[in-house]
Amino acid sequence: MSVFPHIDLNNGKKVLMVKGKPFIMLAGEVHNSSSSSLAYMEQVWEQAKALGMNCLLLPVTWELTEPREGEFDFSLVKGLIRQARQHGMKIGFLWFGAWKNAQCYYAPEWVKKDLKRFKRAQVIKGKSFIRNESFYNMPYSTLSYLCRETREADARAFGRLMAYIREIDGDENTVVSVQVENESGIMGAAREHSEEADSVFEDMVPQDFADYMNFHADTMAGDVRDAIEQGACRGSWKEVFGDAAEEIFSAYHVAGYINAVAEAGKKEYPLPMTANCWLNKPGDVPGGYPSGGPVSRMMEVWRYCAPCIDIIAPDIYARNFTEICDEYTRLENPLYIPECATHSYAASRAVLCVGRYNAFCYSPFGIEDMGMPFSGGQEFLFGVDVTDPALNIPQDVEEYGRINRMLNDLMPLIADKYGTRDLQAASCETGPTASFHMGAYRIDAVFEGPMMKRRDGACLVVRESEDTFYLIVHAASVQFFSADPSRQSLDILSLEDGQYIDGKWVRDRRLNGDEAVMTSYDRPTLLKVRLFAYD
Repeated sequence: MSVFPHIDLNNGKKVLMVKGKPFIMLAGEVHNSSSSSLAYMEQVWEQAKALGMNCLLLPVTWELTEPREGEFDFSLVKGLIRQARQHGMKIGFLWFGAWKNAQCYYAPEWVKKDLKRFKRAQVIKGKSFIRNESFYNMPYSTLSYLCRETREADARAFGRLMAYIREIDGDENTVVSVQVENESGIMGAAREHSEEADSVFEDMVPQDFADYMNFHADTMAGDVRDAIEQGACRGSWKEVFGDAAEEIFSAYHVAGYINAVAEAGKKEYPLPMTANCWLNKPGDVPGGYPSGGPVSRMMEVWRYCAPCIDIIAPDIYARNFTEICDEYTRLENPLYIPECATHSYAASRAVLCVGRYNAFCYSPFGIEDMGMPFSGGQEFLFGVDVTDPALNIPQDVEEYGRINRMLNDLMPLIADKYGTRDLQAASCETGPTASFHMGAYRIDAVFEGPMMKRRDGACLVVRESEDTFYLIVHAASVQFFSADPSRQSLDILSLEDGQYIDGKWVRDRRLNGDEAVMTSYDRPTLLKVRLFAYD
């Protein structure tokens, strides 16, 4: 009997298990339309291999899966799985059903045309279509999160998809995770404003949900916590949740909708399932970002309403990258980044996410464009912080590939250290310097200084044994110290650069003399060092 990809605990940390071994998704998400063509995807697989990726995140759309109600076409899914196997890679499928970027872009024609059966969300009462200032002044329409017909049709289609994946891939484990919908929620208002929505909003909040929210208020964002603590214990949504009521109302129903879809899929094939979010930035109000989506401030709502969603996944294009990672690793949520920018921090962030946050998945978006500058207004559509100087420098594709290959080669050792202090990392975004304390030793990394020619560095350290360490060093210098007060002197017994292949170290150079003293590395380098502390 085959064992499907699943989430397990390693040293108390959630990890993805594939074929009985921990697997870190060093992935890339393709552009939305790329996976609609098997011919087009051939070149993308080659690009992914050059970038050292072991996995691609690929959209599977409701419109192409069920072009006519009850008639399913899985030829693209079959072809993508075949291609992945040919290239020795894994897939994380993205289900673009009712929502893609808070719109109903990918719903089938038969859903879009039947506005009576498949109701649209009214962000302005009586209007199913608006031009939304919050959505870059673009035309906006989306399906209602209150519509049972839509939810049931979406869930049926997703269930059929998961049954098919299990049928053709249950023994191979090519597909390792599935994202349910994409950046769900509504734009332009904090909640729907149809007559039905108004009526439901005036209804009593389900008491078990109200009790849950009150019990978990301590972990919530400050304004959400304040609203709940000042609200009534029972009553309408406004009475219980005050100023946060409309966003919580939307999150309750969006999460419940997506849980129904995920549940239908898990009944057929219970792969790890994620829900991604378009981030809220400081000063944003609900509706300026998709209200009801699984943003960190609504994570408690999603945990209650969507138990079939295993991971909340942030799409990160903002400058405060590490703060967002910290936010989305609370409540024991593994770090799963399905989308991030391809600018010059992309490689260092891969190192940081694996070594510091024990990431489940790290995946830049639009990998076909890796190495090219942002252009054509992409930075606005992605919600990228255009003040970030990193946007001025494209990611070097050769360096990105080198770092991913190092992480892939070290994966058995790194994954085994998830959840321990034997694996640590820092980058230019965590500060100009970093100190890694590991047993009797301290290893310092420096990302800024007179010897550093660039400002996109990162360093990962993994301890193999008491005195033996592997380091991935990129645009940084490193120094080694004793951390044992009784043995303050230190020698470097050996320092080598090389490769870690099939679980064994393969030395390229033995570094000594000047190279052991001036340990500065402008390009991605894998080191093995043995240390000796003495009195």
